[in-house]
Amino acid sequence: MTYVAAANRYQSMRYRRSGRSGVLLPELSLGFWQNFGDNRSMETQRAIVRYAFDQGVTHFDLANNYGPPYGSAETNFGHILGQDLAPHRDELFISTKAGWDMWPGPYGDHGSRKYLLASLDQSLRRTGLDYVDVFYSHRADPDTPLEETMGALDSAVRQGKALYVGVSSYSARRTAEAARILRELGTPLLIHQPSYSLLNRWIEESLLDTLEREGVGCIAFTALAQGLLTDKYLKGIPADSRMAGPDATLSRDQLTEQNLKHIRALNEIAQRRGQSLAQMALAWCLRDERITSVVVGASSVQQLQNSLGALDRTDFTTDELAQIDGHAVEGGVDLWRSSSSS
Repeated sequence: MTYVAAANRYQSMRYRRSGRSGVLLPELSLGFWQNFGDNRSMETQRAIVRYAFDQGVTHFDLANNYGPPYGSAETNFGHILGQDLAPHRDELFISTKAGWDMWPGPYGDHGSRKYLLASLDQSLRRTGLDYVDVFYSHRADPDTPLEETMGALDSAVRQGKALYVGVSSYSARRTAEAARILRELGTPLLIHQPSYSLLNRWIEESLLDTLEREGVGCIAFTALAQGLLTDKYLKGIPADSRMAGPDATLSRDQLTEQNLKHIRALNEIAQRRGQSLAQMALAWCLRDERITSVVVGASSVQQLQNSLGALDRTDFTTDELAQIDGHAVEGGVDLWRSSSSS
């Protein structure tokens, strides 16, 4: 059946400005990290993307190595774009990233000009796009001069292959330096994508202040700590969870009794608010106006519906925030902290 976008798709979604730019992003964006590879049904993927757009989700967040296998999430998104969303391209804000391993040999990862620009060309071919709206350096590379990495991002814009540029998992110091270099090149840094959640609050130390000072937006990922901040693990490890099976992407070591104690307490606070734990965790990230958007994943339309329900209640009382602070503590769940600390 031919897809017809919902006529009322912009009536309920709220949008926030990314730093001091002209870009508005939905408070929740759809990420393609886990559920859009070749191991997932294409019809389910299409249903999720179509539902997202019908709800006013205009930002779709990709990366070169999302899958599995690497590249398949971009290829699958390209199919969905061609089948359903091509007439709405100018309503969409599409991002991709490069910085982790992608292909064999010395040029297949990190932050060199060759790798970044070659990766972007591959991403454009896989998605069938002429350009992406933002191209990210996916992580800081200590072995490549920052000037080279930022110069590659600037080149992507000057070649018309990206409209804006961003960084992900950069420390506050590196972010400030990246912003300075890009400003001098004439391509301002639009946005930073860091990990952030109730159990992983590192960006509050100095990164958010840096982004505010530089006029850069912030879009958080892993706001649900890969599922820890849901009711999924409150009574054990489900067979279909990210901790189960030989291909588990979340370590059982993170499900400590201390973490469970805090997660259960947070779940009780959420229930008193009339929300699921996942909904409260997303709403909590948005309590700070410096957060432009939060990236959510979805394995089904129902899961995406639940996440979007977080936007029905994003206000917090002073007492609620105090109660949450008592349990929103470091839980050892940040897999990207080492990348961001350099």
